[in-house]
Amino acid sequence: MRGVVSAKLTLEYDGTEFAGWAAQPGLRTVQGELERALATVLRRPQVPVTVAGRTDAGVHAWAQVASHDGEPASPRALNALLPADVAVRASEAVAPGFDARRDATSRAYCYRVLTRRERGAFERGRALWWPHPLDRAALDACAAALVGEHDFTAFTPTETDHVRFERVVLAAAWRARGDVLEFWIEADAFMRAMNRVLVGTMLEVAGGRRTPGDFAALLDGAPRSRAGATAPPHGLYLAGVGYDGRRVLAEEPPTTIRRDA
Repeated sequence: MRGVVSAKLTLEYDGTEFAGWAAQPGLRTVQGELERALATVLRRPQVPVTVAGRTDAGVHAWAQVASHDGEPASPRALNALLPADVAVRASEAVAPGFDARRDATSRAYCYRVLTRRERGAFERGRALWWPHPLDRAALDACAAALVGEHDFTAFTPTETDHVRFERVVLAAAWRARGDVLEFWIEADAFMRAMNRVLVGTMLEVAGGRRTPGDFAALLDGAPRSRAGATAPPHGLYLAGVGYDGRRVLAEEPPTTIRRDA
């Protein structure tokens, strides 16, 4: 019965074949697949879900969080109905009225860049292949400039429904894992394509096309036209969601939320 209990779902998905999270008529979406499975398992006509962070087409998730009214469904039963590129990791009862989006206090993302000269067979569709020279110190300077509250108008499309462009970045850092550089960022909220434009612009800095100072100047509400290209979606992962002020990236990126591609 609505309002008696709420359910919290943690799920992961490969976004390659999805038109994003949000249900869209005639398109394959993560929300559409999940709601169909929930309706079958819970034997209800429909089970609308709320999500912590709506991901775009091609973007992956290691630990997305969604919520719905009513009793939780069995993860095993849901996974038996879901396609192979979506999996429910946990389904638990939470306090009535829990809302995965409204109650979230932070979201964390990771963008993966394969930096070696030769392309990789196993990173295809999982990381952006970048065989060009990179100035790692410049990348680190850009990440450091992101921490704090800034106006990210330059890092989201001009055509937007956003009315507030200030976001508070709690943590931002580049980490090396073998041939892959990972950009980790946690903030109170994100705008459409924000992380991908940040990465695209930082890669321009790392390649010497602009300076870290140029990058920092964009954080004062510069127009979108002054920032760099939008990095492709396949390198981006929603890594985790924080609630009740608990940080996803307290210090180092936690291995418990990371999945090797």
